[in-house]
Amino acid sequence: MPRKKRPLILFTNDDGIASPGLWASVKAFEGLGDLLVCAPQFQQSGMGRSMLSSSTGALMPYALPFAVARCVAYAVDGTPAQSVQHAVLELADRLPSLVVSGINYGDNCGNGVTISGTVGAAIEGASLNIPSLAVSQQTPFDMHLSYSEEVDFAPAAHFARKFGSWILQHRLLPDDVDVLKIDVPWGATFDTDWRMTRLSRRRVYFPTRPERVAGENIGKLGYKFNTDPSKAEPDSDVYAVMHERVVSVTPMSLDMSSRTDLFRLQQILEGEAVYGVR
Repeated sequence: MPRKKRPLILFTNDDGIASPGLWASVKAFEGLGDLLVCAPQFQQSGMGRSMLSSSTGALMPYALPFAVARCVAYAVDGTPAQSVQHAVLELADRLPSLVVSGINYGDNCGNGVTISGTVGAAIEGASLNIPSLAVSQQTPFDMHLSYSEEVDFAPAAHFARKFGSWILQHRLLPDDVDVLKIDVPWGATFDTDWRMTRLSRRRVYFPTRPERVAGENIGKLGYKFNTDPSKAEPDSDVYAVMHERVVSVTPMSLDMSSRTDLFRLQQILEGEAVYGVR
């Protein structure tokens, strides 16, 4: 197939370009098109869709950690979302057919997804009219910011390819779906069941107070797992991944408007209706 007609697949993440999770996803897509890797030079977890003014945007060719056909890679001094922009604006010779963000160390479930650089990069891709996947592998808490080789990314890579192949074949997602967020439970296999889910309104990881004597001392915020997955909404990503132990596939939209009755809300705000009274 001529190069211009082959799909161009863009890979990024928030764990940094050296992350084994990123390269597991790249390897999984080998043979499906031309592969372009453009990922942050260093760890960028928790960046969401941020555009840091301090990023230099330097693009550095990156040696592939193993042989991958039709693949080139660049490390970027920038955030995950900025990596997507640099790739699309400077490195790609055509609009990518798909953005694959991840595979992330740690799940991205519940109302904390806007913190995630993995999800942020996928949203950035979607905002540029590119169907996007955000793929995360649940891990033990102490592996979230690691490059631990104890994590088996093969099942998550399998599901990434499964849904990515569907998008490449059909060329688009339904009109009201911009991102597929895929979360794979710890211990999953290629045969683990998957199901469609909604984004839970529950928070999974809560901030922890810095330990310091005075405000001017260094005091980094931390976070901790603090939820009972069995009490999450039964159709949610939190319930599926953490309670049922199945793969969660959550469709996400760039339209973050509330599903409320807009006319009714306007009446309330203008004083023409009483809140809570029908």
